[in-house]
Amino acid sequence: MINFFGKPNEKIFNLKNLDRDVLIYRVLPRWLMELVRKYFRLEIEGLENIPKSGAALVTPNHSGYMGIDAALLAHVLAQNGKRIPRILTHHFWFLTKTTALPAQKMGFTEATYENGLEELRKKHLVVIFPEGELGNFKPTKNMYELQEFRRGFVRMALATKAPIIPTLIIGAEESQINISNLKLTRFLKGLVLPLPLNIVPLPVKWKIIFLKPIALPYSSASLKDVQLVHEIAEEIQEKMQQALHSELKKRKSVF
Repeated sequence: MINFFGKPNEKIFNLKNLDRDVLIYRVLPRWLMELVRKYFRLEIEGLENIPKSGAALVTPNHSGYMGIDAALLAHVLAQNGKRIPRILTHHFWFLTKTTALPAQKMGFTEATYENGLEELRKKHLVVIFPEGELGNFKPTKNMYELQEFRRGFVRMALATKAPIIPTLIIGAEESQINISNLKLTRFLKGLVLPLPLNIVPLPVKWKIIFLKPIALPYSSASLKDVQLVHEIAEEIQEKMQQALHSELKKRKSVF
């Protein structure tokens, strides 16, 4: 049995001796993510581009309506990158205490500009999905076509001098098929729901690639330059889109 606690030569540990929160929010998720990692036969490239300390923004593409990409990315950063990431997550997680508590325990932070700044100023590694739910819930027919990036991540980087690490997640698009989506913004701002074809993810081979960090050569005063912020976001989106297309051409099979 895998040993997460105790001395290296111990073969088992007593679950009764573990704190309930440790068991629920650390041990079990770690086991689960290791199983998910093996299920998808995950490959990782560019881990050397994750700084060992200090503030940084990891900006992945978003897909697969269940959010497995966010959970698996967090697991990789913690286990392989030796950094505990702060995942900026959709505000729906924080509408009730029932969902907010486990979200916070697992390192999720509500995705607001202010929360992102606070985490970066604490020198944390922050993960933010610039596409938001439009990327997560886009139809599979549009797979790997990045949706318009929101500009908050650029403003966070300008305000804190944190480098941006564009990140590619390949495989989530094919593992969870989404027929279409429902935009219910008339009922609640930002409410978009998927129409999935499958609930159990297909065993598609995944790959996570951390591209080289981007340090923005501008002062914090540039925050007020709306055109500049927009252009930076577009340039990073284009860079990621080109990298995605390049990587997809290398694949011989999705399985």
